[in-house]
Amino acid sequence: MSIDNLTGHDLNLNNLLTLYKNNKLPSKILLSGKKGIGKSLIVFEFLLKVFNQENSNLLIKNNTHSNVLNIKKKNDKKSIEIDQIREIIKFINQSSFNNKSRFVIIDDVEFLNVNSSNALLKSLEEPNNNVYFFLIYDSDNKILDTIKSRCLEIKIKLNKEDVKLIVNNYFNDKIYEKLNESLVNFYSTPKFIISLVIYLEQNNLALSDMNINKLIKNIIDNKHYNKHTFTEEYLNYIIELFFYNHINITKKFSYKLKKYYFSKLSNIKKFNLDYESFFLEFKDNLLSE
Repeated sequence: MSIDNLTGHDLNLNNLLTLYKNNKLPSKILLSGKKGIGKSLIVFEFLLKVFNQENSNLLIKNNTHSNVLNIKKKNDKKSIEIDQIREIIKFINQSSFNNKSRFVIIDDVEFLNVNSSNALLKSLEEPNNNVYFFLIYDSDNKILDTIKSRCLEIKIKLNKEDVKLIVNNYFNDKIYEKLNESLVNFYSTPKFIISLVIYLEQNNLALSDMNINKLIKNIIDNKHYNKHTFTEEYLNYIIELFFYNHINITKKFSYKLKKYYFSKLSNIKKFNLDYESFFLEFKDNLLSE
């Protein structure tokens, strides 16, 4: 899913471009923020402006530009592996054909494992001339302080009106206004809301009749917690939304209960356990009314 909309990000993009044009761009930048808020889009638009040629733009869009290396976790892997960091080392040490800047883009930095983190640190400590690193980081997760300390961190945020505008423009309809308030909050990103609406449409679920309880019940009843694209990406956030509503708004549940379920969820992921017993308990205890 492509969300080519820079709404709310113009200032960050223009600041990066100004720094680059004045030869003051830091060589190591960490873009942090909620998943789906537009961090990768800012970097993509930055590269299009830096390599402002028709042929270069096509190469950047296809991830084949000789001066740009994109690294992210492979779909069939649990982490960014050391072989991918070796690819970075090879890239930054090879001679450039055009003497232009080279850029290393590492998406999902939170998926670096111990070995790949340590290997990356060596490259960050001694960057080559005219090589720039953009590290993209989901702020809901953790990364090593040693990586953070070597980068200039830019925190990417959007206000509610920007999110609303992006979502409505994507669907060419006032979709945001139709959402039940339990399905969104201040932390909801455009990508999450767009993915949610598409999920509802694909499952013939009426947007006007949907709330967070019904959404989770549908996920459980259809076992969409197992290898479903939408829930794989946003399961934690959906459960976070559930507790946000029932702790802060309905006052039905406590932080202690939330901590209990998130601890169980963490162990499922950590030890690769089955989700079914977790969600049966969740449904029986929290969705029974």
